[in-house]
Amino acid sequence: MKKLQIFYREDCPHCQKAFKFIEALKEENDLYRTIEPQLVEETLEVDYAAMFDYFLVPTFYIDDSKVHEGVVSKEDVRKILEATLE
Repeated sequence: MKKLQIFYREDCPHCQKAFKFIEALKEENDLYRTIEPQLVEETLEVDYAAMFDYFLVPTFYIDDSKVHEGVVSKEDVRKILEATLE
């Protein structure tokens, strides 16, 4: 399994929606429950977040590659979780 990092802000409605999609998808597919993403709240981990090339949240990295930035759909999240499992 690959490493999944999610950069987010607690006050971001798009981030909260992404987390709801993740939880819903975990209910649909037990394999997704094995994924334990590293959550990076960018306002609390400023120095770490600054090491990555992104502008919008939520942003998803698999290993060292950015795979999605900004507003996300449930299908986008499904693809990210699938890619993490590969």
